[in-house]
Amino acid sequence: MSGYSFHNHGWWCDEAAIHDLAVRYGTPLYVYSRNRIVENFIHITAAFKPLNAHIHYSVKANANGTILKLLRDLGSGFDVVSGGELFRVLRIGADPATIVFAGVGKTEHELAYALDNHVGWINVESSQELELLDRLATERNARPQVALRINPSVDADTHHHIATGGHRSKFGIDLDEARFILQNTNRYPNLDIAGLHIHIGSQLASPDATIVAVQRVLELAHLHPIRLLDIGGGFPVAYQPDDHFPDPSMFAEALARRLSSPLRSTPEAKRSGAVPPPVPQVAIEPGRSIIADAGALIAEVQYVKLRAGRRIIVTDASMTELIRPALYEAYHHIVAVNGGEPTDTLADVVGPVCESADQLGIDRALPEVQRGDQLLILTTGAYGSSMASNYNSRPRPAEVLVEGSTHRLTRRREAWEDLVAFEA
Repeated sequence: MSGYSFHNHGWWCDEAAIHDLAVRYGTPLYVYSRNRIVENFIHITAAFKPLNAHIHYSVKANANGTILKLLRDLGSGFDVVSGGELFRVLRIGADPATIVFAGVGKTEHELAYALDNHVGWINVESSQELELLDRLATERNARPQVALRINPSVDADTHHHIATGGHRSKFGIDLDEARFILQNTNRYPNLDIAGLHIHIGSQLASPDATIVAVQRVLELAHLHPIRLLDIGGGFPVAYQPDDHFPDPSMFAEALARRLSSPLRSTPEAKRSGAVPPPVPQVAIEPGRSIIADAGALIAEVQYVKLRAGRRIIVTDASMTELIRPALYEAYHHIVAVNGGEPTDTLADVVGPVCESADQLGIDRALPEVQRGDQLLILTTGAYGSSMASNYNSRPRPAEVLVEGSTHRLTRRREAWEDLVAFEA
């Protein structure tokens, strides 16, 4: 299996030594394993093959153009949530028909851009958005395919900042409102409302909540012909060495069981006595499960000091490169690139940003390290570089793609001049 491993007295990405990459490209540095990305994509594709599911990579997880091109060549579609993400995937030659445009607050300009580029599906999240989209479609003599993103009022077993299906979430359309829309689609004559979309959160601990959400959404399919069921993503990845999560195949199998007799047992079906509608085309939107463990962040130790019985290891990586620990209290496993036995003194790995929250790992068992040594922060391929910022006027890091023993720069490191390039 490709990815990150320790051998020959150091950590490697595939057949490239992490130490050599740091010397060649500098730090902080994002590194990605091309082979691991391919393996992850093939694994998810195989899991959902019995459902003939359409796969739309979630661009927000990592929008690096080289990675997008790789996934395009593997046959992936794309899930975008902004006009900028749509621009990115069109720029790398994605087929517009394979693009799903989601997002809770699309602007008029963004919707017009999507219509003008004939994206495959627009996932709408409010009645007002439907009205705006219908007007824009009328002006263009267009009739786009539209899916309603439903808020099924299902609380996912995950961190509250990455749960999106609860009754107080900003995302989606309430079930009652969705029923009214589907019973009155003639109000939107220029929209082909033919899909239903859910996404209840990320890092889902089991398929159970997803299936409950699917059940609630499928009850709406009796009200109007539905061709597409988009269940989003949320398939979990292991961030800690002892994490154990369900494989994507478990989500696919649970969904297949639910769809095998799709709507005969729903309350809506029992009340109406109607013939069940056909099973819709399934779509999924994996992001984290494709890219997370394919990426790692290399940091260089700047200083080490002792305080209150622990080591404080100050690195040149920070919350501006990797905000997840500060934002979500997320855990990322951290190792010393040159290995070694952990000392009895636990370490806090921090960055140089002037914020107390600028912590990359707390209470970590690490070997003795000195200024100039390197640390490897694992499983940072998703929501790492894509959430990076220039806070404290810090240039964003370079990114490198490794394929076997070869590697190449896919995004250059920003310079100080880049920080002021757009200022008047």
